[in-house]
Amino acid sequence: MIYKSPLDLVFGDIFLEIPELLSHCKLFLKLEGLSLTGSIKIKSALRMLNRLEFEGVLRPGMSVIESSSGNLGLALAMVCAVKRYPFICVTDPNISPQTAKLIQAYGATLITVRNRDDNGGFLGSRIALIKSMMQNDPRLVWTNQYENLHNVEAHYFSTGPEILRQFPLPDYVFVGSGTTGTLGGVSRYLRQHSPETRIIAVDSVGSVTFGFPAGKRHIPGLGTSHPPAIRTYSDYDDILMIDERLTVEMCHRQARRGLFLGGSSGTVLAGVAKMAHLIPSDACVVAISPDMGDRYIDTVYNLQWVEQHFPGLEHTLPGRAEAALEPAHA
Repeated sequence: MIYKSPLDLVFGDIFLEIPELLSHCKLFLKLEGLSLTGSIKIKSALRMLNRLEFEGVLRPGMSVIESSSGNLGLALAMVCAVKRYPFICVTDPNISPQTAKLIQAYGATLITVRNRDDNGGFLGSRIALIKSMMQNDPRLVWTNQYENLHNVEAHYFSTGPEILRQFPLPDYVFVGSGTTGTLGGVSRYLRQHSPETRIIAVDSVGSVTFGFPAGKRHIPGLGTSHPPAIRTYSDYDDILMIDERLTVEMCHRQARRGLFLGGSSGTVLAGVAKMAHLIPSDACVVAISPDMGDRYIDTVYNLQWVEQHFPGLEHTLPGRAEAALEPAHA
């Protein structure tokens, strides 16, 4: 198949059956990380920029700015490169070194905020910097993924329908929660077209999105330190708060089986595992995998990084205990 533009390399019909995690029913992983830039965020980036252009807000000669800890920043960097808009990504120390380099490779400017906000994260500080920069430069256009309804619509018009085209009546759909764009769009679509489907929101411990206590988080992707306004569009039956140690364990567990997933995907699958005993036999379960693991090679898959942030965990990861028992070769 021949495509005319990098912007056409977005794939929504790839599902992988995962037989090991749920032994009593079928689990299908919706792999979004095989699209260009490696994450589901390409859908939001395209929708938000296209709508800003259509509405006349974004015009030639202007620059785009956004706050991102990784995947959306990378997606916007690529789309802006194609559309010829300068792009500024305001990020924080949690961004993976590889993602930071990739954003800059597309010609974008990367600004790292290091002062924490009142909830102990960086999101409030990143947003404050953007607002300050916009006051001084009227040519800056902020996509504002945290308040932009088009972030939700991106998944109402794509991710939700893609699920039901493959599985007309899924029993459970697990969706990770970051800005809540995916959760909002998918949940609203499913409520209208498959109302009996149970929607399970998955978030990280330490995230304040849904009113849980704030805490330090190390893995970018899911969770926030400042509740996004678009969270009000989300409709779910249950919410699971996942400790990041479980995320790391799940990522390594799947990698040992040949599936190299990102931190957000590991968190979603950890949510599936946590709820496994409540899922009835023969249920059809769909979990959305937002990203692949290559952007996390210096963090989640780096044993020194794991030891630094989760002391002791590096010795219990799948394959590590067995390796420690193997005799040394002469």
